[in-house]
Amino acid sequence: MIQFVEGGISAQGKKFGIIVSVFNKTVTQKLLNGALDCLRKHGASEDDIVVYWCPGAFELPQVASYVTSQRAFDAVICLGAVIRGETPHFDYICQECARGVGAVSRERGIPVMFGVLTTETFEQAAERAGGTMGNKGWDSALGAISMADMYATIAVHTR
Repeated sequence: MIQFVEGGISAQGKKFGIIVSVFNKTVTQKLLNGALDCLRKHGASEDDIVVYWCPGAFELPQVASYVTSQRAFDAVICLGAVIRGETPHFDYICQECARGVGAVSRERGIPVMFGVLTTETFEQAAERAGGTMGNKGWDSALGAISMADMYATIAVHTR
């Protein structure tokens, strides 16, 4: 018989780390608010959530690597906003941030969600941080809940 496994949407009893970039804090604070709202509404206890502030998006993978090495969380959520400027700096930061977050998740075996906005303008970032395009912080937290549940379910099925 085929078994189908997918993550649920209950955060109850799970621990979450949230790493947030201080750079573009006007946007990242809204992403954080969305993530916290999602976790709370899905049953996470405030005692099971820790928020870490780091300087910018480039540092998100570094902090995620250290945090996940401690094995204290069921999932980690990285939140940031990189807005294109007049130099190629945007491309370097976005590529390294995405690559780094993905690498940490694969290497540690803990879900690490990529909730980093990469937009052309501040207005686009604002639209994705609680505006008409939703809130990427909420979406990333919901993904973290689902992935944490999936990992737990996989662990039970593969014993």
